Amino acid sequence: MARIGVAMEVGGDGVAVVTMSNPPVNALAIPILSGLKEKFDEAMRRNDVKAIVLTGNGGRFSGGFDINVFEKIHKTGDISILPDVSVELVVNTMEDAKKPIVAAVEGLALGGGLELALGCHARIAAPRTQLALPELSLGVIPGFGGTQRLPRLLGLAKAIEMMRSSKPIMSEEGKELGLIDAIVPSGELLKVSRLWALDIANRRKPWVRSLHRTDKLPSLSEARNILKIAREQARKTALHLPQHQACLDVIEDGIVHGGYTGVLKEAKVFKELVLSETSKGLVHVFFAQRATSKVPNVTDVGLKPRKVKKVAVIGGGLMGSGIATALIVNNIYVVIKEINSEYLLKGVKMVEANVRGLVVKGKLTQGNAEKALSMLKGALDYADFKDVDMVIEAVIENISLKQAIFSEIEKICPPHCILATNTSSIDLNKIGERTSSQDRIVGAHFFSPAHIMSLLEIVRTERTSAQVILDLVTVGKIIKKVPVVVGNCAGFAVNRAFFPYSQGAHLLVSLGVDPFRIDRAIVNFGFPLGPFQLQDVAGYGVGMAVGKVFADAFAGRTYRSPLLELLIRSGRNGKNNGKGYYIYEKGRKPVPDPSVQPIIEESRRIANIMPGGKPLSVSEQEIVEMILFPVVNEACRVLDEEVVIRASDLDIASVLGMSFPSFRGGLVFWGDLVGPNHIYKSLKKWSELYGNFYRPSRFLEERAPKCIPLSAPVSSSSRSKSRL
Repeated sequence: MARIGVAMEVGGDGVAVVTMSNPPVNALAIPILSGLKEKFDEAMRRNDVKAIVLTGNGGRFSGGFDINVFEKIHKTGDISILPDVSVELVVNTMEDAKKPIVAAVEGLALGGGLELALGCHARIAAPRTQLALPELSLGVIPGFGGTQRLPRLLGLAKAIEMMRSSKPIMSEEGKELGLIDAIVPSGELLKVSRLWALDIANRRKPWVRSLHRTDKLPSLSEARNILKIAREQARKTALHLPQHQACLDVIEDGIVHGGYTGVLKEAKVFKELVLSETSKGLVHVFFAQRATSKVPNVTDVGLKPRKVKKVAVIGGGLMGSGIATALIVNNIYVVIKEINSEYLLKGVKMVEANVRGLVVKGKLTQGNAEKALSMLKGALDYADFKDVDMVIEAVIENISLKQAIFSEIEKICPPHCILATNTSSIDLNKIGERTSSQDRIVGAHFFSPAHIMSLLEIVRTERTSAQVILDLVTVGKIIKKVPVVVGNCAGFAVNRAFFPYSQGAHLLVSLGVDPFRIDRAIVNFGFPLGPFQLQDVAGYGVGMAVGKVFADAFAGRTYRSPLLELLIRSGRNGKNNGKGYYIYEKGRKPVPDPSVQPIIEESRRIANIMPGGKPLSVSEQEIVEMILFPVVNEACRVLDEEVVIRASDLDIASVLGMSFPSFRGGLVFWGDLVGPNHIYKSLKKWSELYGNFYRPSRFLEERAPKCIPLSAPVSSSSRSKSRL
């Protein structure tokens, strides 16, 4: 493995090549940054050095600033850990250097990596190099001068778009826009960069300090107009993310007062944002997502994943067609099986529509779409199952049907074939009880729409083999999902933790709170939809079925409202038939339906739990807490039973599976932020007023008084049985 550090080699041509090395992406850890300062200072002192080339080891320039430093700051609150990179290194040492520095960029230059390149006097890139400033996705802004240099090299509108989207552009586009000076084959990158650096030193090529350029900046009035439009967009799409407005403010400051003033303002704002709750939440989610694929006794025992080339999907409905789409667009052959030709044709057409939709959204090229569809085959029997590596059953939630399917496919599929079910609630032991291959039975729980939602819950029983789990984790990564391995119980991890979400909302309505006010409070908290609009979208049948599963599994601590039954009886089924809590008209935003009010009143009359017969008076914060604290409480039971490997797995699952706001760090992280003691006391008070639905869990009761974080690991020795 390459040594971590910064090396310098001076050639006979007088060019010092400074190379960053910190595998795998040459992250700018503090020792790398101090090493750069040291090597640049040495190069400036040496008489045998005429010019400098900055590059990265292993075919990558740099993946950006080491985010572990943010995590340390969040834990300690000590901002002094942050080195002064922007002024001390990028401005004083690099940009204002007496000898020219050329960046030789390959593979990727992200975040602080790109900002270092912007501080050089020219940028030469290899083809298909990724360039991005994704800092806003971590709750901060570019902190090494990117807010000032990128607009001066790209133009204001494009620079704002790049920073706000956090998405990379390729070096080819960078060349067209003026960010990159030349693109050369990888094998010639260093040679051309050395010559370019000498040409600058000998005044044959321009010596450009990006921070001093103004030729690409618009007039002040035009700049303010561009920034005004960007601010309006940020208010609509990033309402809860203060870093977006802060970034625009810093950009404007630099345009009005000059680049160097902008750099100083950027450094100040960057430090403020690093300490923000938003940054804490987003950085936690960043690390949580990367931790999910580390599975004890699976990924750390030397097993090698087997190749999954062909998958059979049983059922071509909404879920089956979505799963098939996710597989074929990632080069995995699929056989989709249905019970008759009519259903099969419908399923194939849904897959085709999904693929077309990805093309329309620019996520897939026409050529790749045609290739994907050529990897799909329809079937009405099991003849094509003889050589599949995995079967994913995606039929309706019916135990006896699933049992019959697994009993049959076990006899036909090869002995290595993974037998997976997409069930969202049924016990896997029951599904596989008629088979003799229970070590191959596993849950592959996709979230709808399966080709778009990025969470994949991998559900294992006590008998599922480590090899099967590893293979499914690997498939999950190939099809660009985030795999989270969970234990087998009613609802598994995500649906189990969140069953009190809609029930808590219904309980509040029974107590007299307006459902539309509840939806507004939850959207203001950061969810894309409130619980009642979500119910409209999912359909009421789903709500009824799921409610029954959890009422049976957790008798005595669920809440059953009469409202859904009354809505169905009145002919409503949400968005499916255009009649729900909201009115749905094509091309218009859903609006509350006043005609649903008498049904709500009837439901309240039947429930008869309003204190003294009068509607409950609550603040918006209390609405949020009365809905989400029971969810945190159920998450505590999930942690206590060790249904998940670590608390952060439940955080990422809540963000990706239930759209819990990522800037709040996920469900358990938010619970710790709010404070376990406050949650416990609130639940205890409500349980005395409104019953067992709010009863605090043993886990919460044990931890709250001792101020033990909910996310602190469970001591396995204290638990008689682990789900994992």
